[in-house]
Formats: sequence, C-alpha cells, structure tokens
Amino acid sequence: MPVARTKRTFGIVLAALATSAGLVSAAGQASAGAAACTDIEFVVARGTFEPGTLGVIVGDPVNTALRSTLTGRTVSAYPVNYPANLDADSPVKGNTDMVNHVTSQAAACPGQRFVLAGYSQGAAVLNRSIGIGTGSVATIPASLQSRVAAVLFFGNPQRGQGTSGPYGSKIKDFCQEGDPVCSNGNSFLAHLLYFRNAQEAADYVKSKL
Repeated sequence: MPVARTKRTFGIVLAALATSAGLVSAAGQASAGAAACTDIEFVVARGTFEPGTLGVIVGDPVNTALRSTLTGRTVSAYPVNYPANLDADSPVKGNTDMVNHVTSQAAACPGQRFVLAGYSQGAAVLNRSIGIGTGSVATIPASLQSRVAAVLFFGNPQRGQGTSGPYGSKIKDFCQEGDPVCSNGNSFLAHLLYFRNAQEAADYVKSKL
C-alpha cells in the first residue's frame, strides 16, 4: 500500500478513536506538566490524530506506568506541541518544539533527567530530535545527551536507525508484530496496540536510571 494512503488510513482510524468515550475517559487519567523541576520528565510526541492528554495509545499509559514504577522519584510529563496531522510540516513543528522544550527545561532544572518517547508520526519527530533519520531542523544539544535516561520508540517508521549513535544504548524500539509502519506486516490493528508495552517501557526506563 502506498505510504500516503497508509498514513491517511491510520489518520482516519485514530480520528475515529477520538470519538470513543472510553478512550477519552482513559486519557483524563494522565496529567501533563511542563514547568515542575521533577526528578524525571517524560517528553512524548503523540501519533497522527491521536487523542488524549499525552496520547491514549502510548503517552497516557506509559506515563501512568512510569509513575507507579519509578517509586521514590518525582515524574512530570510534557506533550510535544505540534499538529500531529497529515501536513508535510507537522513533524518539523514537532521536532522544533521537542528540542526547544528539552533545552529550556534542562536549563531551568539542572538536576532533571529526561525520558523521550514518540509514537508513529511522533517517532519520526523523536528521530529528528536526536539527530537520526532525515529531515532534522534541530537536535538536542550534545551537552544534554547524558541527561537523557531513555529513548522510547513505538511504531517507528525509521526503526533500527541510531543504534550505534550516542543514544544507542538508551533506545528501546517497540514494534508490534504485523505493524506495517515499523515492519513488513499488514495489520492496521497492530499499530494501535502499543498500550500493551507500557509496563515494559517503564521497566526499561527504571533499568536505565
């Protein structure tokens, strides 16, 4: 299936999810705060048209799992501010906001560490922000790399890149079996199942702290 058609299909599916009362309710359980100087800040870029405070498929469930797993540490969360739509400049805007936020937050909170995550189009935003793949307009400064505890990809269209770079030992790249975005599969449903990886992601982050 052509890439443009695939992306549009996912967009339609995720837009439909936004009308689901169950998913909107679940999203309300997550909280996002960009200013607090917590021990860990979870910075996440949602997928195309993904509803929720941080994203119901990845951001919200991972945020919940992090808060329950990282006992003894304070955790805040920031949803990358970008359209997450089908416009060509959408990932560019996400790339810019993620880098600007991490840079300013790191300056404001010298002791804070970061967990970066991206789902689907958000994974493309994250790729650009850490300087792998193509199309980067900004990258997180090298001086801040040591403060990034973990990098989490979900349904990553550029899966496997960057494993030998400065973030290589910190990357966990989740790809559900059959997901056509990150593999040769053909299951659209598989691309919507990354909430299943929330606890594994939180456990991985804990192992990196």
